Amino acid sequence: MLNKYARAFFTRVLTPFAAFLLRKGVSPDAVTLLGTAGVMAGALAFYPRGEFFWGTVVITLFVFSDLVDGNMARQAGVSSRWGAFLDSTLDRVADAGIFGGLAMWYAGRGDDLVLCAVTIFCLASGQVVSYTKARGEAIGLPVNVNGLVERAERLVITLTLCGFAGLHKFGVPGIQYLLPVALWVVAAGSLVTLIQRVVTVRRESAEADAAAAAAAATAGQGSGA
Repeated sequence: MLNKYARAFFTRVLTPFAAFLLRKGVSPDAVTLLGTAGVMAGALAFYPRGEFFWGTVVITLFVFSDLVDGNMARQAGVSSRWGAFLDSTLDRVADAGIFGGLAMWYAGRGDDLVLCAVTIFCLASGQVVSYTKARGEAIGLPVNVNGLVERAERLVITLTLCGFAGLHKFGVPGIQYLLPVALWVVAAGSLVTLIQRVVTVRRESAEADAAAAAAAATAGQGSGA
């Protein structure tokens, strides 16, 4: 839901920076790899220790690489299937780092196995939501549904509320409860999105099978004539 508007806005904002990197000889793939490494480092170095504010600051600095690399590829005229594959694959790695770091906190010093389980569900459901669309498209279906909570929504909700929750260490009372709220919202939204996509793929596959059967029947009648 956020992708349509947020990507358009940040693409305009980041275009000059992308052009600058190209002039310096930096490749889009290098930006993709650096961005993923930065997100992983920020998440796994800070989140397991409960440093949610600073971890989110570091992650946010690198998460925009997801927009910069594609912008660079378009400006340079080198957009490719490989670039799209690498970007999509490393997005999943970055997501694993973010939610994995939070799960490590709750499994350790955070001492809350319920929220640890919710965090793991956020990670797993996010991966499956992406897989359902990719697999549906791979078997020739359009999968014409975005769903309630896609990757952009998962990141915005989680990182925003996680960052604010981290202000608890600066003396802001009660704000630490924003992170559990974020995780429950993302978990519920991801489940709804997964159901939406599965239902859509089921409907589209039934329609495609019916159309193929009708075409085969028509062809059989034509050959019989």
